[in-house]
Formats: sequence, C-alpha cells, structure tokens
Amino acid sequence: MKMRYAFRALSGIMHREMLRFVGQQGRFAAAIVRPLVWLGIFAVGFRSVLGLSIIPPYQTYILYEVYIVPGLVGMMLLFHGMQNSLSMVYDREMGSMRVLLTAPLPRWWLLGARLLANTVTVLPIVYLFLLLARFWDVRPPVLGYGAVAPALILAGLMLGAFGLALSSLIRQLENFAGVMNFVIFPMFFASTALYPLWRFDEVSPTLAVIAWANPFSHAVELIRFALYCQFDPVAFGVCVLALIVFFGLAIWGYDPGRGLWARRVTE
Repeated sequence: MKMRYAFRALSGIMHREMLRFVGQQGRFAAAIVRPLVWLGIFAVGFRSVLGLSIIPPYQTYILYEVYIVPGLVGMMLLFHGMQNSLSMVYDREMGSMRVLLTAPLPRWWLLGARLLANTVTVLPIVYLFLLLARFWDVRPPVLGYGAVAPALILAGLMLGAFGLALSSLIRQLENFAGVMNFVIFPMFFASTALYPLWRFDEVSPTLAVIAWANPFSHAVELIRFALYCQFDPVAFGVCVLALIVFFGLAIWGYDPGRGLWARRVTE
C-alpha cells in the first residue's frame, strides 16, 4: 500500500463525511439540542433531590449539572456513533459501501478512515455544547478544554467502532430501531453518565458491577477526568482495549470471506 494513495483515500472519506454531516441540518440541530434539553430540564429537576459527595476529580461539592455534563458529552459521542452505523447500513443497501470496500486498499484502513472521519466531525459540536454549558455554571478549568481533546477522540473512536461492529450485524435498515431500544439505551442508563458508581452500589451491587463493566462508563470517566486536567489510567486502558476489540469485530464482520458478509453471499 503506497502511503500517498492511502492518505488520499483518508482525505476523500473525511471530506465526504464532513459534507454529509454539515448538509444534514436536522442531524446537526438534534446533536446539540438533545444534550441541552437534558442539561436544562433533567439536570435542573434532579438538582434538589440528588446530592453528590466529593468524588474525584472534583475537589468540592458540585451541582448535578456539573456532574452530568461529561455524561452528556459521552451521550453525544454514543448517538453520533450509532447514527453513523445507521448510515453504514444505508450505504450498504444502496451499494456505495460495497464500492468503497472494493478499493485496492486494506479493509482495515478503509474502515479506520471512516471511523476517524466520523469522530472528527462530531468534535466541533461537542465543544459548542461545552461552551453553552457555561450558562449553567459548568466551568471546568480553561486548560481542561484542551486536555479533554485526546479523551474525546479516544472515546469517540471506541464508541464509533462499537457502532461499526453493530452495523455489520444489522441486515436491514428497519432493524435499527430495535438496536436503539435494546443496545443504546441500556448502555447509556447502566453507566456512570447520570449517577456516580457509589449510587448504584447503594441501590444494587449487581447493577454497580454492570455499570463498572460497561465500556461507556469508562469513556465518560475518561472525559470527566480529562476535563479537569486529570488522568484516569483504568478508564484509558478499558477504552483502548474496547476500541481494539470492537474494531477487530468490525473488520471481521465486513470481511466478505470470513465475516457476516460471507453469510449474505451464500444466502
């Protein structure tokens, strides 16, 4: 593989995904309105009934809005990754995905380019949300806005790889609604996005174990610590491992000789 051809393909895929995202005004609006609704209504309603003790990375007692913002950022990355998996299913049914995968480049490079492009496109929206959150007194250190960038990229790649692996399992576009109900929502609610782990442990130790084992929880914690200029090695390790596993499953699933596409050919 000549590097100039590989990077030309990467540049083309990123340009295509950015144009697609910018051209879909409804998707753009939903990406920013959804977390703002949670922050402006859900978080404000829970402020008076949900007390939060001093937990890392916070040094003092905090409002619930401060706690929930990293979880809402993770939600943005999760939903963006799932919407991209939906577009993968659509591209596969329309035939454009098959054309892309027949390019004379390694399949892992093509899928990785698509994954990286999808992650880069959501970053400006995430930063816009973080800036708007300052109206709710969510004011992390100024350096935190820069320190959180690598965490956002890693979390976005991990969740995007999860969506990429799921897209190889979905045979029809209509089945995506079932994925939303049985995969995305349990992954979001059974995590530390909305409640700290000790809250889960008070109610149900089993649920606390599930929340801790959830890779989405570690993506949220990685963002939470990075936003306050701290590093969570456990969350980092879990996110890297999950990224490798999910991306490996995606490569296998899109392999026409060994993956799930081979079943479609034989059928």
